[in-house]
Amino acid sequence: MGVARKLAIGAAAVVIVGAGATLALAVRPPELLRVGANYGAKIVCSNVFVAERDAQAVLADDVQAPGHPVLKYLSVRVDQQRKIVRTQFLGFIGDGLAVYRPGTGCAVAPDGDVARAAQYQFNPLKIWAPSPNVPWPTGSQPETEKAVQALLEQQALAGPGMRGIAVIHNGRLIAQRYGEGFSAATPLLGWSMAKTVSAALVGMQIGDGKLSLQQNGFWPDKGDPRSSITLAQLMAMSSGLQFNEGYGDVSDVTRMLYLEPDMAGYSAGQPLAQAPGSVWNYSSGTTLLLSRIWQRAAAGDGHDAASAAVLSLPHDRLFAPLGMSSALIEADARGNLVGSSYMYATTHDWARFGQFLLQDGVWQGKRMLPSGFVDAMRQPAPASRGQYGQGQLWRWGPSGDTPEGQNPDLRFQLPADTYWMEGHDGQSIAVVPSRQLVVVRLGLTPHRLLYQPQALLAAVLKAVE
Repeated sequence: MGVARKLAIGAAAVVIVGAGATLALAVRPPELLRVGANYGAKIVCSNVFVAERDAQAVLADDVQAPGHPVLKYLSVRVDQQRKIVRTQFLGFIGDGLAVYRPGTGCAVAPDGDVARAAQYQFNPLKIWAPSPNVPWPTGSQPETEKAVQALLEQQALAGPGMRGIAVIHNGRLIAQRYGEGFSAATPLLGWSMAKTVSAALVGMQIGDGKLSLQQNGFWPDKGDPRSSITLAQLMAMSSGLQFNEGYGDVSDVTRMLYLEPDMAGYSAGQPLAQAPGSVWNYSSGTTLLLSRIWQRAAAGDGHDAASAAVLSLPHDRLFAPLGMSSALIEADARGNLVGSSYMYATTHDWARFGQFLLQDGVWQGKRMLPSGFVDAMRQPAPASRGQYGQGQLWRWGPSGDTPEGQNPDLRFQLPADTYWMEGHDGQSIAVVPSRQLVVVRLGLTPHRLLYQPQALLAAVLKAVE
């Protein structure tokens, strides 16, 4: 039974139960309703205080419209002064709560402790200027640019719910398009595209000599069988840890994101289900562990891994040098950067990260990732049957209606070296090193619509030949 049906049953129960039971629902709502309320609070909070969008529009378009009928009963209140967002079903059930912090965006506070969640923040010492490559250089091939722009205007290629597209060829912005109400200045949520950014942050700690791919012992008890899990196995989603990534119920991932103040702690508590390295299991919990690992490595022994100095590291070490002035990774209520799911950036800034990967971790002549690290990220994770890389990225594009286990890219005849960053609801970045091409496509496009950005990529590839 899916979330929509279960939430609907829960909402219907409110109408038919007696006053005493209704009071009980208000005091102790079912976990599924709490997930829905906290999800709504988090999405509204981030879009209001990070993307500067209207709260009611976000509630209607981003929370209620995608297909969960009971969410129409969700109401939202925004405290602009305290930077707090509250949501409830029918005005009294659910108590969704999220708070905005400078530098670390919004966090769900499922335990109600807003003051503790609010302390995990930082204020950059300076607002960095965009790099000399902003705006992207243009004008090299006007006929090609015109042809590619025409492709972006085709709704079938852009896809339903498109909010931003950018095409970078030979390091130049050659075409872009934005959905109604969005622009090049709008930060957009990348969902699981953040996982690949987290891999780069791990790579930086490897380059600093603070981590190694064969390192293990990330659980304090040496007798714990989980202590044999290596960093490489975590990077390849092959840790063997139990984790249910299903979004149709109160699963591990929905509990982690919307009911647990310490997301990394929750993930670290998962039991070992298979031998490390033997099974591939896509897991946002795994990426939360990677975030905690690199945060602790950056902090060093005896130091606070959630200090302002560590929380600002993505901005100081990665985003600022790349000129990604809009980029923000949000932290949870205990200071774990949610590198699995919660990164906002403009379409241009997402493109800059894609170009950074295409350039093998080098930007403006400076090597920022270890030599060969990006190539290693692209290599197939042994247990994934070819679909996933060893560094938190995809070797296959979105599946659409392709049967499970089959490469959906084959029918589009894409270059063999194409790889992908992918996120929930239609976020993608395609990187094609052999063709010096990066295509970013962002939007609100549920999987059930079966949209595949491979068609757009294939058309662009043909146009730039």
